[in-house]
Amino acid sequence: MKKSLTLLLTTCVVFLFCCTNATDEEKKEVVLKEPASVEELGELLFFDPLFSKDSSISCASCHKPAFAFADNIPFSFGVDSTPGTRNTPSAMNLADRGFFFHDGRAESLEEQAKGPVENPMEMNMPFSLAIDRLKKHKQYASFFKKHFGQLPNLENVTKAIADYERSLQTADTPFDDYMSKYDTTLFSEAAKRGRKIFNVKGKCFDCHFGPDFTGDQFRNIGLFNGKELNDSGRYVVTKKASDIGKFKTPGLRNAKVTAPYMHNGMFKTLKEVIDYYDQPDKFVSNSINRDTLLSKPLNLTAQEKADLEAFLISLTDRQFK
Repeated sequence: MKKSLTLLLTTCVVFLFCCTNATDEEKKEVVLKEPASVEELGELLFFDPLFSKDSSISCASCHKPAFAFADNIPFSFGVDSTPGTRNTPSAMNLADRGFFFHDGRAESLEEQAKGPVENPMEMNMPFSLAIDRLKKHKQYASFFKKHFGQLPNLENVTKAIADYERSLQTADTPFDDYMSKYDTTLFSEAAKRGRKIFNVKGKCFDCHFGPDFTGDQFRNIGLFNGKELNDSGRYVVTKKASDIGKFKTPGLRNAKVTAPYMHNGMFKTLKEVIDYYDQPDKFVSNSINRDTLLSKPLNLTAQEKADLEAFLISLTDRQFK
């Protein structure tokens, strides 16, 4: 379902209600937009800072609509300006995914919704406290009774947020129009050449396939060396030595607007990402457990790199242009 990003009024209203600096009188005057569905209720929750300990940040503070619900800095900041340890991934095009977070520690969007709230470096608050806040909030209590027939609880709160996130699907791109033969004029000749490179010489398709350009796999692309690059990724979840340095393969839709890239945000541009995959040893020569797909340089020409970038840009939804 296509979602509009014109949520500024709703966001501002919600923030005024929850801001710790607002007076009791100001809080009483606030009226939230009546949600017409569970999905719209989840949208309200997604933009509401009441889920953080000091009511200072919301889900949208890090998953910013303008950047395809990712962030535009390497590490987002939680309460008390605490920096995170991994780059904020896009919250779009997740409806068909089976794992969430870079290490895949959540297996549903409902489970994922709970994590940031309780993470001490993010919202730093027991989820039970967030539920108590919602129960005491007359409007939210009414909204939940209307749509769920009961007061807020762990199950219906996480479902509402997850349903909103499931609605954030995008497919209005030059690539999609080209594939459906709806409009082939905006899919450039460079993008066509880049698609061939993506599928063959660049080996991108080996990991990034399917409608959202992710195989839902975990791969070690060479960004772990046990030293300055010491995030062991999937290993933290499974404790399997073979998973050291592996991270979930992200989807590539809207990649143009989700910089910086990788779990640690180390690359600022798509050009840098392409350069890395072309010659990974020039960036990290002492990586551990790197996938065999990256055992040899790709030896892409400057033109091939530019064409590959053009193809990746063609996967950007028109709402971000």
